[in-house]
Amino acid sequence: MGKDSRIEWTHHTFNPWWGCVKVSAACDHCYAEAWAKRLGEQVWGPLSERRFFGDSHWNEPLKWNREANAEGVRRRVFCASMADVFENRKDLIPQRLRLLELIEKTPQLDWLLLTKRIHLVRKQLPKGYEFPRNVWLGATVEDQDAASKRLEYLVDFKTPSVRFLSCEPLLGALDVRKYLVPGKRSTRVDWVIAGGESGAGSRAMEPAWPLALQRQCADAGVPFHFKQWGHWAPLEQVANVLTKSTPIQVLHRDGTEISLAGIGKGKAGRSLAGKFWDQFPQTM
Repeated sequence: MGKDSRIEWTHHTFNPWWGCVKVSAACDHCYAEAWAKRLGEQVWGPLSERRFFGDSHWNEPLKWNREANAEGVRRRVFCASMADVFENRKDLIPQRLRLLELIEKTPQLDWLLLTKRIHLVRKQLPKGYEFPRNVWLGATVEDQDAASKRLEYLVDFKTPSVRFLSCEPLLGALDVRKYLVPGKRSTRVDWVIAGGESGAGSRAMEPAWPLALQRQCADAGVPFHFKQWGHWAPLEQVANVLTKSTPIQVLHRDGTEISLAGIGKGKAGRSLAGKFWDQFPQTM
C-alpha cells in the first residue's frame, strides 16, 4: 500500500465537557464512551453527570490563538471529541455560551463543530446569534436515512465558513449530490469526510460507498477527505499483511462477492482507489 501520507485534518482538540447520550446508529460503538469508561468516567447516558473543566483548560485555546497569530497561520480545532456541543441539557447552557465566547476571542482558530443534533443547533443558540466566520459547522451522516433527516438543517446555515459532513462510520450507500450544489439559500455542503468504523464490533464499510462519495464530490468540485478504512479493508488491498488468523468477511451485493479482511485500522490504511484523499476547503 505504500507510505501513509496523512495530512492532519485538525491541529488541536478541545472539549468543553465530557459526556453524551447515544442518538443514532453511528453511536452504537462510540469510541468516546468506551474511552471514558476505560478512564473510570461515568458520563454517558441521560441520567449521568457531565464532566466540566476549570479555567486552565479553557485558557488553552487562547494560547493556541496567540501562537497561530505569531506564526501568521490558521489552526483547526476539533470540538468536541468527547461530547456533542448541541446536546439538549440545561446544565450545558452556560458551558455552551462560554464556548461561543471563546470562539469569538480566537479568530485565528477555525473551530470544527460536529454534531449529530444539527436539528437542535438553532434552538441551542442565543436569539439572533449567527456563527462567526471561524466556525466550520458539521453534521454526522452515516447513511441515507441520516442524510434525509439532517442535511436540510445543515445547509440552512449561511454564516459558517464551511458546512461539512462527517460520514464516519459510513454505514451505507450515500447520495448527497443535491447538497453539493448551492440551494435556495445559496449554500451547499463545502467538504465531505468519510471513513470506516474501528474498534470492537466494527461494522464493515463496502468499498463502493466511499468511492461513490468521492466521485460525487469530484463532480461538484467539493473537497473530499478519506480518513481510514477502519477495522475492515478490501482483501486485495491488504493481501500482503494477511495471516492465517485474519478474519475474512464476504458480502454479497448485486450478484457479486465483496471480500473484506479484519486487520485493524493501523494495517488497513487509508488509500482509496490507489490514492490518498486529503482535500480541504479554501477558507478566509
